[in-house]
Amino acid sequence: MCLGIPAFVLEVREDEKSALVDSNGAIFTVQIGILDEKVKEGDCVIIHAGFAIGKIEREEAEERRRLIEEIMAYGKME
Repeated sequence: MCLGIPAFVLEVREDEKSALVDSNGAIFTVQIGILDEKVKEGDCVIIHAGFAIGKIEREEAEERRRLIEEIMAYGKME
């Protein structure tokens, strides 16, 4: 099983095979070349191991991010 996390595309690189993304404030480059759909600035993607593995709607990305934050906060409770 893998964990794919939501990220927001900030910039598609010139080669159109990689993109700069923001995932909960962490900004990094991921590979987008394996996607069937074209990715553009403002899109939301699911990432795993440095690759965008799918596009999702913004509402779905926000909900997944909220759930991840909730899970992370649960571990901090005493």
